Amino acid sequence: MTEEAVIRPVIFLGILLAMLIAESLMPHHHDPMRGARRLGNSLLFLAGLVLARLIVPMGALGIAALVDAKGWGILPAIISPGPVLIVTSVVLLDLAIWAQHVVFHKVDWLWRLHRVHHADPHLDVTSGLRFHPLEILLSLVIKGVVIIVLGAPVWAVFLFEMLLNASSMITHANIRLPERLDHAIRLVLVTPGMHRVHHSVERAETDSNYGFMLAIWDRIFGTYCPQTARGDAEIEMGIDRFRTEDEQGFAKLLIQPFRGH
Repeated sequence: MTEEAVIRPVIFLGILLAMLIAESLMPHHHDPMRGARRLGNSLLFLAGLVLARLIVPMGALGIAALVDAKGWGILPAIISPGPVLIVTSVVLLDLAIWAQHVVFHKVDWLWRLHRVHHADPHLDVTSGLRFHPLEILLSLVIKGVVIIVLGAPVWAVFLFEMLLNASSMITHANIRLPERLDHAIRLVLVTPGMHRVHHSVERAETDSNYGFMLAIWDRIFGTYCPQTARGDAEIEMGIDRFRTEDEQGFAKLLIQPFRGH
């Protein structure tokens, strides 16, 4: 828990700074409303952090520590403590997040929470932080249940949390990788080019490429889409109803799930 308090913010700020620099050097697209978007996204992220800490103060690592102390879960009963248990836990946690993501797209009231994330018309690193506070809280509860069932050890949860946060910022960053490099990386890991497809205004394309970190799940379960119909250079992102700069403000983002379909 002490390590998390020190290491996690350092890694978070390091990835954030690296992506901001990368966005300035090799941007994918121009964003005319960058300032308003980034402010709204950042305030929403902070609100989610505060709510999660108030409702579930122990967090994912605290849940993992409780699981370890109680001896709960499936994996410790079949895998000895060590690297294999940690890697298996991380991979299965990533699969659980992928499955949760699919469900949030398919269930109407969950989609209304999640669409706050998708209503960002110009992706950048702050888009990876833009989730409604209620979605953040619900995701933490779901993650906690998965940790309990799996019996994921503390270090596995710690590693997964670091990788998940880093992946979310990297895959949403406004950067254009060389096409061959992007397609080579996405054989294993989700890339910005792969994830932009998921943010297309076309719902059929939005309902694909659900992965946050590992790209294999979309290939295994048949939800992988290599490219949008318009192509990466001409992709239009966001949700038509919420594309204006006014809709990117913190107050509008908070009430968006309650504004109907």
